[in-house]
Amino acid sequence: MAPPPPATAVVDTLRPTSVPRDSRINVDIMAHTKGVQWPYFLALGAAVFGVIQAVLVLAWQTYAGLGVAGYQAPVFWGVYIITFVFWIGIGHAGTLISAILFLFRAKWRNAVNRGAEAMTVFAVLTAALFPLIHIGRLWKFYFLLPYPNQRGLWVNFKSPLLWDVFAVNTYMLISIIFFYVGLIPDIAVARDRATGFKKIVYTILALGWQGTGRQWKAHNRTVLHLSGLATPLVLSVHSVVSWDFAMSIVPGWHATIFAPYFVAGAVFGGFAMVIVVLIPVRRIFGLEAYLTDYHFENMSRFILLTSLICGYAYGAEYFIAWYSAVEYEQTSFWLRAFGPYWFSAWCMILFNAVFPQLLWFKRLRTNLPFLFVLCFLINLGMWFERYVIIITSLSREYIPAAWGLYIPSAVELSVLAGSFCWFGMWFLLFLKIFPVIAIAEVKELAIHEKEHGGAH
Repeated sequence: MAPPPPATAVVDTLRPTSVPRDSRINVDIMAHTKGVQWPYFLALGAAVFGVIQAVLVLAWQTYAGLGVAGYQAPVFWGVYIITFVFWIGIGHAGTLISAILFLFRAKWRNAVNRGAEAMTVFAVLTAALFPLIHIGRLWKFYFLLPYPNQRGLWVNFKSPLLWDVFAVNTYMLISIIFFYVGLIPDIAVARDRATGFKKIVYTILALGWQGTGRQWKAHNRTVLHLSGLATPLVLSVHSVVSWDFAMSIVPGWHATIFAPYFVAGAVFGGFAMVIVVLIPVRRIFGLEAYLTDYHFENMSRFILLTSLICGYAYGAEYFIAWYSAVEYEQTSFWLRAFGPYWFSAWCMILFNAVFPQLLWFKRLRTNLPFLFVLCFLINLGMWFERYVIIITSLSREYIPAAWGLYIPSAVELSVLAGSFCWFGMWFLLFLKIFPVIAIAEVKELAIHEKEHGGAH
């Protein structure tokens, strides 16, 4: 009997002649949870080291006070708030891929949704740390929560910062539930293949899943309802975050464009992060048969679309500032491009609005090394975008005597690097425990391709 064909023999379109058997799909996708891949453990070790150094730096900041950060009048929102907004944005692609594309029955999402959902959960968990880090005294976090107490103190429900608490926590809760519910059938696959202690853990997490018709019906209905709940969150969460700025009267912030601008930027950066994460995963674990050029091309198209929206928003901001004839607004935007933070502004424009236009060429949309570099630059540009919005406006408000120059400290940059290591650590641990591709959905797609002659 001939051995089963390797995973790499499966072509992008999953034509009927090359559809893997169910058992082959299980073996291929679960393979990365077993064995030793030295690039994986090297990356995990680097991530753990980065987290440890960030914890030590935070311990020093907690002891010495926020004075060791780069805060100085008039800028008291720095790297920590910038990074908070950045990570909230990164989490949006997972919900878009999993929920909105599910409602639109986009079949190509099936191979990338699991990784995107995991990325969403870990990105939101990372973002949730930064308001705590920003307040300095971590043990005072309960003042952010709206709860009654014996002192009669209540949070200010008119503050957009409190709206963040509700929006982010709701988004985190729905994302975790959506992620776990979709994972249950694949946990059952892992349960059936595991032994010993791992089998016990998988059995508990699988919640008695046996794959009966009744269970599948309930599962599909649950995913549909959760998709309906999660879809408005894509629009609402980053809109609420944008109101942290738009509800003020600071030059450069008080604009009605902020909500759609922030949402488009979040989806833009989120899709770029999905590609940055999945390209190495595809290469290291040999998943070329399932994460194909077709999937990366479709994600590239979303990046191109949202890049155009971001570029339009950048141009609209400058045009409205000029057209308004308000000196404060005009000065604020002039200083963005030609002031002390010019490097950040031009990185934002080039990385987010100019370089992605290369994706108009199909050859580049399917060139994975190019995509990886481009998406890395996009994420860098999205971080600089938040830097430009927050820092340039706060450091140059209405009174020139109160102007100041903000320079991030080594402490803040260490925590920033640690946040990427924290995100990477959890994602790498996820890779060794659960399948990064939704097995059940890939099987469903393979059956569809077989029955309909390879039609998408």
